[in-house]
Amino acid sequence: MYGRLCSKVACAREAVATLTYDYGDQMAALGPLGAPGDPHAHDLCAIHTERMSVPRGWVVVRHETMRA
Repeated sequence: MYGRLCSKVACAREAVATLTYDYGDQMAALGPLGAPGDPHAHDLCAIHTERMSVPRGWVVVRHETMRA
């Protein structure tokens, strides 16, 4: 398999998005794969990207990639 794997335990699917948190602002940002090796970012596969949830009261910002 080529590429990065999903960060979820026991998931071996290829990552398609990166999730980051801002605890101070109670916000989660989900977007295209970020730079590898960031200890504060979590790579997710397509399934876990769709199923992602955050604590009540938090805001989710989804950055969509631009397609031509």
